[in-house]
Amino acid sequence: MTDVILHIYDVTNSGSEKTNSTIVQINKIFKDGIGLGGIFHSAVQVYGEDEWSFGFCEQGTGVFSCPSGKNPMYTYREFIVLGKTSCSIFKVNQILRELSREWPGCSYDLLAKNCNHFCDEFCERLGVPKLPGWVNRFANAGDTAMEVAGNTAIRLRQAKTEVVSASKVALRFLVGLTNNVRNGAPPESPNSNRGGASASPRFQASWLKNMITTGAKPSTSSEAENENGVEPRRPPTHEDDKALLRSSSSSHDS
Repeated sequence: MTDVILHIYDVTNSGSEKTNSTIVQINKIFKDGIGLGGIFHSAVQVYGEDEWSFGFCEQGTGVFSCPSGKNPMYTYREFIVLGKTSCSIFKVNQILRELSREWPGCSYDLLAKNCNHFCDEFCERLGVPKLPGWVNRFANAGDTAMEVAGNTAIRLRQAKTEVVSASKVALRFLVGLTNNVRNGAPPESPNSNRGGASASPRFQASWLKNMITTGAKPSTSSEAENENGVEPRRPPTHEDDKALLRSSSSSHDS
């Protein structure tokens, strides 16, 4: 059995001294100050003096090695002994060959497939605990946020598709109604069965126009009677009252 050691670096390969200094300060505050996490690079050492990690490259594997704690791209921070592996050196070499095929450099992703994810998988195959949560917490939080955003976008696209489909069906329905009216075969209105008689074409055309412009709504009884050529009852007027009085006076005189 042999120790499995995790080496941790501050990510200071931005090419800007100001940015690198800012990252170091962020790591001090969020990791050293409140124990939340930071922006880190990690590598695993097992058998020998080299550490193994993963990074981006356009061709070939992204798995690489360098002397432990001596990666020139980053600022060394600390190491953690994760435990002991029962894997032989032959088995470890076999695992590394498998990982080299499975982790091409072009598949590197800052949030979903970075060096810390690689070390997690390497440690799992070695049979030791994975990385402490704070090492990759920022990336995991970002990955979760991206997943939530992606799912929301999918739901919005689905809702939009459903609305468009429903609108197309409604449009075809309205076009069909209009064509029927133009061809002299108007559709039955919602009130066509009232009293056992079909509504007049004039009523149906008016109902269709009303549905298209203001939305379908049930007609009142007086509206329906008026549309079918029946004079609706109207409230008595002042002139009606005068006529009624004249009639009553004449009857008394006689």
